[in-house]
Amino acid sequence: MTPAIRALGLRYPATLSGRMLHQSSTVLSIRAQRPGLHEITHEVREFVAKSAMRDGLLTLFCRHTSASLVVQENAAPAARRDLERYFAHLAPEAAGYEHDDEGPDDMPAHLRSALTAAQLSIPVSEGRMLLGTWQGIFLFEHRRSTPTREIALHLIGE
Repeated sequence: MTPAIRALGLRYPATLSGRMLHQSSTVLSIRAQRPGLHEITHEVREFVAKSAMRDGLLTLFCRHTSASLVVQENAAPAARRDLERYFAHLAPEAAGYEHDDEGPDDMPAHLRSALTAAQLSIPVSEGRMLLGTWQGIFLFEHRRSTPTREIALHLIGE
């Protein structure tokens, strides 16, 4: 047992009030058809449902530096379009960046990714993600070339 685990009073496998914690993980492969926000809430919900865990914490991690993850409005498409336009304005392609190894959209994609998130944590209760009424989980693709992206999912709970 490591000192950090000992200091927290956890045992391996971790228990909570005498109940065993379980883990489940997978990797989603996603290829967006265009740059912008692409909702993946449905795929993530399926993973949570298949895990059969009632309560826990879900972590999502984007394994790329030119795409990101966001929790965003999922009912009004105009909100997504406005967000996409804002980021295109904030980090435009024609700004004379030094880094352009993979083309003119390379550095703007890194900037947009740095301003958003590579990782999300979402609580799970009674077998459901505790997203708000108008919230969805999105892959934010920042490249025009839209390569296949990998999103690692990990759920720990009971």
